[in-house]
Amino acid sequence: MKSLSKIIATLFGVGYFPVAPGTLTSLIVVLLYKFYLHSLSWPFYLLLLFLLFLVGIFTSTKYSLEIKKHDPRRIVIDEAFGQLLVLFRIGESWGTGWLPLLSCFLLFRIFDIIKPFPIKKVETLPEGWGIVMDDLVAAVYAGVIINLYLLLKFYFL
Repeated sequence: MKSLSKIIATLFGVGYFPVAPGTLTSLIVVLLYKFYLHSLSWPFYLLLLFLLFLVGIFTSTKYSLEIKKHDPRRIVIDEAFGQLLVLFRIGESWGTGWLPLLSCFLLFRIFDIIKPFPIKKVETLPEGWGIVMDDLVAAVYAGVIINLYLLLKFYFL
């Protein structure tokens, strides 16, 4: 089980990329969304998110305990979950062009990197919970900004 947790937590080795593995993971997720995942019905998309959340917590816990580090850079399944969460239903309201996708990507990465309150605090939750939940909160922040923009654009432009 140790090696399977390592494979999943590092997203099949993407976490071992030497420069910005979390950013690379988010970019890969955006590309998967652009070309495949945007066409999933929202119940299947939510199921995918739910499973990724649970698997992310479980494998992050196992792998971080194995290597004795709380939130190592090589665990990137949390970035995959967070980026997918930001992208949820964005195609229905804004389309799947490059501008909306890159906006979601940039906002998520900004919040995940700078970790404004309460993201930094959530990161201190035990084991895989802290690893995954900080990305959930970063995704919520990015999603709120994207949706506020869309709301303002709809009413004022």
